[in-house]
Amino acid sequence: MTQTDISQAYLRNSAELANETSSAEARVLIIMTGGTICMKSSSNGFVPARGFLKSGLAPRPSFNDGSDSRCILVMVDDHTSRLLPSLRTPSSRYKKHVRYVVLEFDELLDSSSINADGWTEIAQTIYRNYTFFDAFVVLHGTDSMLIDAAEFRDIWKPVILTGSQAPMLELQNDATDNLLGSLIIAGHFMIPEVCLFFNYKLFRGNRVTKVSASDFAAFASPNFPPLADITSSKTNVHWELIHRPTHIKAFSIQTSRDIGHVACLRIFPGIRPEMVDAVLKVDGLKGLILETFGAGNAPGGPDGMTGTVSPLYEPAMKLEQAGVVPGHDLTTEAALAKLSYLLALPDLTVEDITRQMSESLRGELTEQTRIAFEHPKGHLSTSVAELTALGYAIAQGSLDCVKGNIERMLNEGDYFGNTPLVSVHAMCIMTTGPSIEILRVLLLKGASVHLRNKAGRTPLFLAANAGLIEHVSLLRQSGAHLHADEMESTRLQSRDRTWRAAGVSFDGGAEM
Repeated sequence: MTQTDISQAYLRNSAELANETSSAEARVLIIMTGGTICMKSSSNGFVPARGFLKSGLAPRPSFNDGSDSRCILVMVDDHTSRLLPSLRTPSSRYKKHVRYVVLEFDELLDSSSINADGWTEIAQTIYRNYTFFDAFVVLHGTDSMLIDAAEFRDIWKPVILTGSQAPMLELQNDATDNLLGSLIIAGHFMIPEVCLFFNYKLFRGNRVTKVSASDFAAFASPNFPPLADITSSKTNVHWELIHRPTHIKAFSIQTSRDIGHVACLRIFPGIRPEMVDAVLKVDGLKGLILETFGAGNAPGGPDGMTGTVSPLYEPAMKLEQAGVVPGHDLTTEAALAKLSYLLALPDLTVEDITRQMSESLRGELTEQTRIAFEHPKGHLSTSVAELTALGYAIAQGSLDCVKGNIERMLNEGDYFGNTPLVSVHAMCIMTTGPSIEILRVLLLKGASVHLRNKAGRTPLFLAANAGLIEHVSLLRQSGAHLHADEMESTRLQSRDRTWRAAGVSFDGGAEM
């Protein structure tokens, strides 16, 4: 069946219902792929069940107002259409009904069984039926839901994935509220995103991660607030957060994903380099997601659910210098989906993929064009304010700022503990590199090469970490050396020319 045939069938079906369908009625397609929400008990435990509309929804007043179960045309593949019975919800507080049909996949799967072919089938089903329905709700297993939720395509209609921790047919379940909430939002609010609804909250699909295998609050969005939430009185949509397509282009789908050539490796303190090397040598591997800890460290501090990968700390800076692309606040699931999506695009070069992994395509990450340093809230003393202003000027390469009478400030620290000499190198992470002449002037004015900032870093360490070999040489000429507390961080850097110049020996010790 061609697109023209589909459109004609749609018009015929719409004409037949025109006299019976209220204008205050939304039409939603529920795509049932499987998962706990539609399961039933068996001697072998829970198994996917057929006839979900009849057994799970029709008997429930909140899903069925008792109106006619008229049939609606649904495209089941590129050449086959089918008339499926529909149900209608009671009128909402917005004076609107939601009429819906359930399209069950031929093979119902649980989370462990769905694969790239299943994800492609979901996308194709939405594409074929895009002009027939106002919105789409996908019933999906919770364990693999996030790979689908992290889709990277523009869409002008709501697509909401949902599921449950307990089946609809169980007496105590979360399936009823999850599905009804999804239908209400999909049928009432034009939110043009791929979303996930769970436990009264609507999340951006590419921002969520699963946090519990049993709690009804199974998902969280650590670095981005919910797009909407349902309370006892109303549905609150946070429209200022909604991501909308910003170009004139019809809805299309990308059916291929190179998920088979992408891997994920969790980095932990003490991991052996040969372990990472073994993964990198896997035949056919095109991309590797590294789950680091702290702010992108390997190794380093503790891991947390919130936060972002940042090049502020020296382990993260070394990873970036080695070609690792910072993921910012991407979830692991979104990173996998995004990388496999980009690898499947035929015209992208490695440079294109590298660049786009750090850019927001569909609101999946918070872009960081540069590191921003701000004054702490509250009043700064005059001396600290002057030092901070001097540090910013140094970062911008202003030689004039250090030629004046600044001797009284040379050994004082700003709110981060950075002396002017430390600022020369601490600020280089957000510039093309500090001026060697500024460093020379500060040294000639008597700036100490041994004072450390609040992070415990000396000017020599910061210069070496930034790869500024001229600065390292000048600091060493002025008597600078690495502090004993910094030696552990330089243990693996002994073969780097800049670190050798800074005095790091092959055995990880310091050369005086």
